[in-house]
Amino acid sequence: MADEEDPQPLPVIRIDEPSLSATIGINTSPLTGLDGNKLTARMVKERLEKELIGNVSINVLPSDRPDSWIFQGRGELQLAVLVETMRREGFELTVGKPEVVTKMIDGKLHEPIERLAVDINEEHLGAVTQILAHRKGKMVNMVNHGHGRVRMDFVIPARGLIGFHNEFVVETRGAGLAHHVFEGYERWYGEMRSRPTGSLVADRRGVTTTYSLLSAQERGQLFVPVATEVYEGMIVGENPRPQDMDMNVVKAKKQTNMRSAGADHAQHLDAEKTMSLEEALEFIMDDECLEVTPNFVRIRKTILSQQQRGRAKGVKKQAVEA
Repeated sequence: MADEEDPQPLPVIRIDEPSLSATIGINTSPLTGLDGNKLTARMVKERLEKELIGNVSINVLPSDRPDSWIFQGRGELQLAVLVETMRREGFELTVGKPEVVTKMIDGKLHEPIERLAVDINEEHLGAVTQILAHRKGKMVNMVNHGHGRVRMDFVIPARGLIGFHNEFVVETRGAGLAHHVFEGYERWYGEMRSRPTGSLVADRRGVTTTYSLLSAQERGQLFVPVATEVYEGMIVGENPRPQDMDMNVVKAKKQTNMRSAGADHAQHLDAEKTMSLEEALEFIMDDECLEVTPNFVRIRKTILSQQQRGRAKGVKKQAVEA
C-alpha cells in the first residue's frame, strides 16, 4: 500500500519479541474426557497453528513430547487469554509453569527486560515500591504530580511481572495504573524469590469428605470443597511450610453406634480458596502444572505418582551434588 504519486513503502512495524514461554499439551490427568470434547493432540496442534495465522506476536515450537508444544508470547496475560479461549471452545489442556525466554549473548545468559510505568496514589507508594523491589525492579524515574498521584518508571525482568498485576490491583485497591513495554535483553538479574510455601497433595483418588477436610485444614489453606473428585498428585491446598505434604482427603468417618450430643456440630469447615487462571499460573512451582477444562482449573503435580516424585527428586539431588 502506497501513494500513487510517491510509491514509497510504509515503514516496517516493529513487533516485540516473545518474552514468556509455557508448555501447552493435552490433558493427562485421570479425569481426562469428563468435561471437554476436544482431547487429542491433533486438535490441540491444529488450534495452536490456527492461532499463529492471526497473531504475529506469538511462536509455537515443538517440545520433547509429541503431545505438547511450547507457546511463546508477550506475557502471562496473552497466555491466559489463549488458554481461556481454548477451554471455552471445549479443549482440555495441561499448562506448564510460565518461564522467560532467555538468550546466550557473548557466552553470558541474558533475559528479557521490560520498562514498567505505574501511576498510583501517594499512600500506596511504599507498598508498590516494595513489591517491585522483591521482583528485581529498579526505579529509573519518579514524578509527583502534586495532586496526590505519583508516576514511577521501573526497569524490571519480564519474570518479575509474572503475577504482578493481581498483587498490584490488591495493594492499590484498584486505583493504580500500570503499563509495560519490551526494553531489550540484559544480563541475568539473579535468583528471584519463589513461593515460600509448599503444597498439600492428595495421595489417592476419590471424593473429598468433610471428615478428612477438617483434618486437612489444620495443615493449611484448602483449595477444594466437600464432595470434590480428586486424584493422586492433585494439589488440594497450600502448606504454610515450604515442604509438600501428601495427605488423604477422601477418608470417611467410621460409623459406630456411639454418639455424643452436639459433637458433630462443634467443628467448622472454612471456605476454600478459589483462584483465577492467572492466579493459578502464578502459584504453581517448577514441578507443578495446571489441568484446564471447560469448567475447572485444577492444580496438580507434573509427576502424579508420589513414589515416582520421590525418585525424581532423589535423582535431581544427586545431579546437583555431582
